[in-house]
Amino acid sequence: MVFTEWTSGLPTTAASITGVFGLYDSPSIAAVPPPGIISLIVSVRRNTWRRLMTSVDKARSAVPPTRWATRPNAIVSRGRSLKQTHAALFASIEQRYGVPPGPLLAIWGMETAFGSQRGNQNMLSAVATLAYDCRRSEYFTDQLYAALTLIERGTLTAGTRGSMHGEYGQTQFMPKSILQYGTGNLDSAAGALTSTANFLKGHGWRAGAGYQQGQPNFAAIQGWNAATVYQQAIALMGRQIDGGGTAQR
Repeated sequence: MVFTEWTSGLPTTAASITGVFGLYDSPSIAAVPPPGIISLIVSVRRNTWRRLMTSVDKARSAVPPTRWATRPNAIVSRGRSLKQTHAALFASIEQRYGVPPGPLLAIWGMETAFGSQRGNQNMLSAVATLAYDCRRSEYFTDQLYAALTLIERGTLTAGTRGSMHGEYGQTQFMPKSILQYGTGNLDSAAGALTSTANFLKGHGWRAGAGYQQGQPNFAAIQGWNAATVYQQAIALMGRQIDGGGTAQR
């Protein structure tokens, strides 16, 4: 089935689930999928995790830094600075959700380099493309329905820009997670960080418990991203931001 035929079948199915009407003729979703986006996603994902694995391995073994191993240190350094700059915000978040600044800053730095790299893909087109032609069609179909619901509510628009998987905002929320855990404007630091803390709390975060691998709150970090190396990196950098030292130990 070609993309245009697939999207023509969305109104009945999607409307029955989300109650959204009048959105499906938008050029954002009816257009052909962005050229090469599937192969691009696979390539970028593979290269990103390879570089991240190199960084984490070197952080653990204290190998002298290379150009890839310097990124965790940059996130830790910038994270410590932002922890001071936004001290009142982080104190409020920790009081309400029990999540300390470290893992939030590590996620913020990892996801968008502290808001500077949020992506420029049409969010609705991205999730529609992945729902149509992806190994995780069921997952992205749910994300598509969530995106349409957010548009119907006025939280997002059909022109909202994000990353190639449909992530949006300073900490890169998927549409379904925005529905569940979004607490404000995800394009703002305060809204994104508060929402991220809400997500972690919703995934079992307990105030005062540890968040390194094998500790109670590591499971909440696992809920944020399924990649083991990503989880380890967040925990390691979060610890350095919260407790001192460098990502190279």
